[in-house]
Amino acid sequence: MFAIVEIAGLQYKVEQDQKLFVNRLKGDKGGKVSFDKVLLTVNGAITVGAPAVNGITVEAEILDHVKADKVIVFKKKRRKGYKVKNGHRQSLTQIVITGITGFEGGAKKAAKKETVKGEVLSDNATVNFSEDHELNYHLKKNNLSQSKENRETLITLGKAVKVELEKNILTHEEVDAAIIKNIDQFKALNK
Repeated sequence: MFAIVEIAGLQYKVEQDQKLFVNRLKGDKGGKVSFDKVLLTVNGAITVGAPAVNGITVEAEILDHVKADKVIVFKKKRRKGYKVKNGHRQSLTQIVITGITGFEGGAKKAAKKETVKGEVLSDNATVNFSEDHELNYHLKKNNLSQSKENRETLITLGKAVKVELEKNILTHEEVDAAIIKNIDQFKALNK
């Protein structure tokens, strides 16, 4: 089980009992902090947030406030006598992840969303009859010519199947079944 969480403007992959250094956080040594901007969780199933997963929080404890290693910033312009040497030490906070909570409530919400999404089909599962490449895909799949006449026949066939099934959107399987059922119309055009 892990999560991708945004902490102080940066994204980290975190797990239970993991220690990590993040940009300086407010709080005292030994204090508790929680992060609710969880972008992705994996707990048997992958849950991706849009932009964040609702109900999931990452709990952490502040171990120490430290400074990172010194970074040397050296600037020089050759033949000009210009040299500047500076240094910088980034302020960091060491934290340990104590837990990722909220999966029980998140699972219930995800189950509710899945029941609603069961009725609504994604764009990948449906056929857009205004796109020639989708029509050509179905024609090629059934060993038919990808001519303009065949595409027009497929569009009229799709309209008839929509009326017959009383649907506004057809899936790829329904379109393929309609082509196989009415294959004679296409073969008459090829003669």
